[in-house]
Amino acid sequence: MFFSGDPTARKRVDLGGRSSKERDRQVLLEQTREERRRRLGLRLQNSSATKIQKCFRGKRDLELARSEVRGNFCSTFGEHCQRVDWSSFGANSDFLRQFLFFFNAKKDSDIAILCQVCNLLLDYVKHGGDVLRLFGGTNYSSLEPLVIHRVKKLALICVQTVHQKRHDWGSQLLMPPESTPKPCGSLLETAACLINPKLAWNCKVVGYLQRKKIYCLFRGIIISIPQTARNLEHNNNTSALEQVLMLIASHIGDDPCCCPVVDPRWSFSSQLLSIPFLWHRLSHFKKVFSANGLSKYYIHQIACFLPSCADVLPNDISSNHPGYACVLANVLEAATWILSEPKFASETAADIIAVCTSLLDALPTITSPTGRADDDDDTPMDDVINGLDADLEKQITAAIDSRLLQHLVNALFRGTISTDYSYPTGPSDIEVEAVGSICAFLHVTFNTLPAERIMTGLAYRTEIVPALWNFIKRCNENQSWPQFSKFVSSPPADAVGWLLPVSVFCPIYKHMLKIIDNGEFYEQEKPLSLKDLKSLVLILKKALWELLWVIPSHASPAKKVLPNPSGFKKLSIENVKIGARIGLSELLAQLQDWNNRLPFTSSNDFYSQQATSENFVSQVALLGNTRASEIIKLAPFLAPFTSRVKIFTSQLANSRQSTTSHSALTRHRFKIRRNRLLEDAFDQLSMLSEEDLKGPIRVVFVNEHGVEEAGIDGGGIFKDFMENITRAAFDVQYGLFKETADHLLYPNPGSGLVHEQHLQYFHFLGSLLGKAIYEGILVDLPFATFFLSKLKHKYNFLNDLPSLDPELYRHLLSLKHYDGDISQLELYFVIVNNEYGEQSEEELLPGGRDMRVTSENVITYIHLVANHRLNYQIRAQSTHFLRGFQQLIPNEWINMFNEHEFQVLISGSLESLDIDDLRSNTNYSGGYHPDHELIDIFWEVLKSFSSHNQKKFLKFVTGCSRGPLLGFQYLEPKFCIQRAGVPGMEEEDEDRLPTSATCMNLLKLPPYRNKTQLESKLLYAINAEAGFDLS
Repeated sequence: MFFSGDPTARKRVDLGGRSSKERDRQVLLEQTREERRRRLGLRLQNSSATKIQKCFRGKRDLELARSEVRGNFCSTFGEHCQRVDWSSFGANSDFLRQFLFFFNAKKDSDIAILCQVCNLLLDYVKHGGDVLRLFGGTNYSSLEPLVIHRVKKLALICVQTVHQKRHDWGSQLLMPPESTPKPCGSLLETAACLINPKLAWNCKVVGYLQRKKIYCLFRGIIISIPQTARNLEHNNNTSALEQVLMLIASHIGDDPCCCPVVDPRWSFSSQLLSIPFLWHRLSHFKKVFSANGLSKYYIHQIACFLPSCADVLPNDISSNHPGYACVLANVLEAATWILSEPKFASETAADIIAVCTSLLDALPTITSPTGRADDDDDTPMDDVINGLDADLEKQITAAIDSRLLQHLVNALFRGTISTDYSYPTGPSDIEVEAVGSICAFLHVTFNTLPAERIMTGLAYRTEIVPALWNFIKRCNENQSWPQFSKFVSSPPADAVGWLLPVSVFCPIYKHMLKIIDNGEFYEQEKPLSLKDLKSLVLILKKALWELLWVIPSHASPAKKVLPNPSGFKKLSIENVKIGARIGLSELLAQLQDWNNRLPFTSSNDFYSQQATSENFVSQVALLGNTRASEIIKLAPFLAPFTSRVKIFTSQLANSRQSTTSHSALTRHRFKIRRNRLLEDAFDQLSMLSEEDLKGPIRVVFVNEHGVEEAGIDGGGIFKDFMENITRAAFDVQYGLFKETADHLLYPNPGSGLVHEQHLQYFHFLGSLLGKAIYEGILVDLPFATFFLSKLKHKYNFLNDLPSLDPELYRHLLSLKHYDGDISQLELYFVIVNNEYGEQSEEELLPGGRDMRVTSENVITYIHLVANHRLNYQIRAQSTHFLRGFQQLIPNEWINMFNEHEFQVLISGSLESLDIDDLRSNTNYSGGYHPDHELIDIFWEVLKSFSSHNQKKFLKFVTGCSRGPLLGFQYLEPKFCIQRAGVPGMEEEDEDRLPTSATCMNLLKLPPYRNKTQLESKLLYAINAEAGFDLS
């Protein structure tokens, strides 16, 4: 005890409130409990010791008995069975009784005796002997139980011995019977002989073997054999191991059969179909398995134990070879064989779909072979885990090919779904089942595997798009949507029925729109007619609005949820909603792009009525309204262009206000020589940070004489600077940009040959364009559509090629539809680049110089050529341009607009100046008013100007040759006409020219006497191009 500091011997008081007697009672109770536990432990130890001793004595006595019987056997029949003949197999002989009792597969001497037994049996069979008579004599019926007992034991120890020696015999197991070395071959042939289906005991013997977990033995044997062990010279012959396995597996309980039901854990489906690359090891067994009856039975067996899959399937190989993944790979690989059989049952296709859907749902997401997820693989799953063996991944991915997809779709839709649109009623239960099955499978597949190749197979080899469209159309017309609760996990009781089919239809059709050409879409009307496309847009628009606006507002945790019979994760209602939302928005955006090229419906059909109101625009501006903001982010096309421009301008205004408050004391003033406009701007503005670029920039022009031009930059000079520098920098003569045949701009692929710092210039030009849009300055820069797509982070496809090279597009289409032998055209997977007279050859694929274009790969060649021209050639230039642009304009702002609308944001409308709109939004000062005589003459003169001179006038008074996107009511400040000169000196004022203050959008107009005078003076002023000296 430590010294407490108190020297007195005071009595210690227990503040716990318990007496010492109570403490003693607690100790006594605890001691009693401890003694009771100790006595119980001793009893358990004694009981366990007794059981162990009993088991040990039994094993010891059994071994002693076996040793004694083995001695008697050897003295009677000889150590090497020298005194054994065919009669020894009879029921009255002790030969088999003794041998089957003492046999131990771990003893080589016993295995040697077994081999002699097998050789003797096989020799009897080769001489035409009857096996039934060999074991049962002439009175088999009375001796049947004894004979069957011996036969099934003998068959079992043959397989057990092969399992025991599997590592020693290795590749011998896959040799054909006539080539297999004696010990291994004799054992397997004997097993096959004893389970011959023609023998009376076959059913009972096979049933016994299955109860004794025979498939576990086969699993061990097969796994031990290297995958490459099959000798090429014997590749076309069935091995002895496969023959035995076929005989046992083919016994599938057809009537009459007395075989008891086998525990699923030890069944063929769980033990053998979970072996990695089973068909690569046993290629001939695959053909037998694919026969209708066998595959139907075992795949149905898998479908039955799917709910308890984790408890049934073994996982004894490695963590990256999970049993369920191996079953999936083997079933998928066999499915093409199964479904190609002419008389397969439709129930088999349904079971294959059910099995594959469930197992794919459990599979981790697999990325593409390049290690990069597909651009189109918009998986809603958040956790991408990739722990599978690479070869197993390849097997699963390769198995879902175009042939399998074709067979599956045809099998499920045969006689149920038609592309005929004349049905007056809603879909039948059979149709709902078929659509639900294939959609569930494809939805899970798209969320698990790289989707692009699968969608290409669906597009080219199946009619799934017309079939699903027919289903959707009929359900919509009859207002009869099924729930698909069997396929979707935990749907609310009021869940919309179109979610699952739409979540599959949209990404497939979207993918098709990427690979078809204009002729197929507009002229051949494939895969859907233009009339149907109008209906499709209206249906999908309504569905998307409901998904983004109506359903979220009605969502409630108190909603009744249906039970979850499937337990699927990737098919949960939330994941299906995500898939439908993404698919709907992307497909409608793509259909709008096609409609912009050549209209098949009114542009208003893409707008949702609820998104056209001013109330919706104001809700987007309020950050608290997430639904409205989500719609603008995910499906901006639902709102009209003018509404989106208002939202965009409000975002710009908020950003400018925020920037101004942070940089009120920072103003950058630059001197720019007019004859060195681009170089001076690049040298000075490139040094600015992102925040500085967003802040105010003031420009002073220096003319060719080195004199600063008159005028104070209140914004007008900067507008003029922006218009002039963009005209100079984007001029094709400068070498950074090129023109298409339609005089549309795109980055010059050979810009590096012209400018050493070309990528820095592209970054600068990107920020320059961003600054123009940020400040609301319209610039006359007509960009090619495919380049605008790059600025929106979009990938260009074949149908975008006309915006770059219509001639190349026509050549590629003629190649696509070429009727002759394409290989005779001597085309290879290379492309020739020609920049400034320098030609260089580039491979489209590794080894492309030696890869000839044929009818089989011509589609790949066409798309690779388009990809090279549209994406690869200008990748570096586009990337740097985009980086500069995004310094001022975030990507989500631009994504509100399609490429056509984006061009309008940059350059304004191509329509001529709306004089009436300008007049109705004009202020007057200095004595002028709307009804003033000179004002009437002024508007009359302006209206008579050519479109070119009207744009020059607008630039003269505002600094920009194009008006505001939404009209002159949004011009800040308002356009104003002010009387110039001094009152009482009208005659002198008549000689003056009109002047302007572009920073205030002000026109100073002297009081001219007549129309002719006003017209001549105004034309002279706007065409003088004297910088800002006139002001």
